[in-house]
Amino acid sequence: MTFSRAAIARIAPFALFMALLALRGALPADASFDPRWVYGVTVVAVGGLLWYFRSEYGELARQTLPDARQWLLAVGTGLAVFLLWIQLDAPWMQLGQPSATFVPLTAAGGLDWPLIVMRWVGAALLVPVMEELFWRSYLMRWLARPQFEAVDPAHVGIKAIVLSTFVFMLAHTLWLAAIVAGLAYALLYVRTGKLWVPVIAHAVTNGVLGIWVVATGQWQFW
Repeated sequence: MTFSRAAIARIAPFALFMALLALRGALPADASFDPRWVYGVTVVAVGGLLWYFRSEYGELARQTLPDARQWLLAVGTGLAVFLLWIQLDAPWMQLGQPSATFVPLTAAGGLDWPLIVMRWVGAALLVPVMEELFWRSYLMRWLARPQFEAVDPAHVGIKAIVLSTFVFMLAHTLWLAAIVAGLAYALLYVRTGKLWVPVIAHAVTNGVLGIWVVATGQWQFW
């Protein structure tokens, strides 16, 4: 199978993110290099790749910015997904264990703020752009038609929405929460036709979740 440059631009950042996630999970906790800082490498590397391919992301161009109503819809959806995410964590709602947990505490048990800031920036600013480009802009539209760039998100069918959400679910430990989030972000894209709307919603979910995790110490959500 050959991939167009447009497809590679959406797949490569996500693939690199997942590869570095696996690397971080494989490193022993007592390694000479703190495995948690691999996340910092991830933010820089994936961010650099997104910047390199920036001209390929026409759906994120200035003219596609949401209007005031769409901003409110995105923020409201992002907050709703956050509230549901922290509730949908019963044992039967989980698929295995996280491959790479992240607990930003010092050896003395205090908060390690450089690690916290790094993690929050990655989760709230980098991941929403990277994931929405892959899951919604690429995969969901590709499932509708391989020439995905020509697919109007408003014309994506139920099959593509359900299948892309199912694969999105497999990439998360909290499977039911992931279904809720995946469907919410997909429907935002389909309804508004603007990728920025699910990106903003995703950013709100991850950003508020990060603040809540640090405030409560519920590190299992990170």
